[in-house]
Amino acid sequence: MTATPLPTASEAARRAAGERALAHFLDAGFERIEPPVLQPAGAFLDMSGEEIRGRLYLTADASGQELCLRPEYTIPVCLAHLAGGAGAAQYAYLGPVFRARPGQLGEMTQTGLESYGRADTEAADAEMLALALEAAAQAGAEALKVRLGDVRLFDGVIDALGLAKAWRRRVRRGLAQGKPLAALLDVSGTTANGQTGVLAALERADHAGAKALVQDLLAIAGVAAVGGRDVSEIADRYLEQASERAEGGVSAEQQAILERFLAISGDPDTGAAKLRALAKDAKLDIAAPLDSFEERVGFLAARGLAVHEFRYDAGFVRDLDYYTGFVFEGCDAEDAKPALVGGRYDGLARRMGASADIPAVGAAIWIDRLRLRS
Repeated sequence: MTATPLPTASEAARRAAGERALAHFLDAGFERIEPPVLQPAGAFLDMSGEEIRGRLYLTADASGQELCLRPEYTIPVCLAHLAGGAGAAQYAYLGPVFRARPGQLGEMTQTGLESYGRADTEAADAEMLALALEAAAQAGAEALKVRLGDVRLFDGVIDALGLAKAWRRRVRRGLAQGKPLAALLDVSGTTANGQTGVLAALERADHAGAKALVQDLLAIAGVAAVGGRDVSEIADRYLEQASERAEGGVSAEQQAILERFLAISGDPDTGAAKLRALAKDAKLDIAAPLDSFEERVGFLAARGLAVHEFRYDAGFVRDLDYYTGFVFEGCDAEDAKPALVGGRYDGLARRMGASADIPAVGAAIWIDRLRLRS
């Protein structure tokens, strides 16, 4: 039998760092959870789309169900939470995650925490970020640069401008992928992909008739599923594209307001002041999400965090639909890649099969990305 090699000093140090971070979460009252390493691949493909397939380590069970090595913890913890009854609960975890990355190891160590069912949204948001930063410090990491965003504020601006839901999704996903706003608001390319006739027909039909038409066309083509999404979900995406066409372009005034909004950045207090000025000038009804934003900042400050050193960026959003509010990340001063990420995802449980949204917020730390103090 070949002896298992001892871990290198670096590996041992990072393993110990992960244990120290986890211990901080457990001391704060979180319950340890360890979902299976093998997970249903469809759950991740449904949430992130076909493009994530190339980053998954895929296999199948005896029945043919497509499985993957766990690429992250949020979705597996959510599935475990729903299976356990979906009451209020707080979880912490530590273990390997697997992502195919060119030129890099595919296995990383991740620790983090997830909170379900808390009604005190702003206080819960602040606690998650504070605990994650404290855990990173307990692990021995250098101080992290923190960037904040707010999906609820972003969606509020889109809604206040009177833009359709399809535009909200298109702009949010595009910004998260680094695309310029002007390109995202240009619908001229929608008709250049050979689908003009189908989309035009969908525009003229009611929702039920349009969906039936798309499903019939996919069935004729022999399409049953793509990237874990069934025919019904594919049909919904075609209807969304048709909606974008039917709504037409965004006016110059709306685009100018969006550009001004997305240019807002700075410490949270400065950001809030700029947001209030924009709301007044453009007559945007975003009082509720803006009040929530400022209340959260107050809770962060009350926990002793150096909020004035944090950076708020109005255009910092996630490209997944289930994120509903606060988002954040922490980067090493010498590395642009985030070592700590998190946010509020009240919409995830419903997407995973729950009958309604469940308040949920969490944070994850990639131990391998932390620059540990010597």
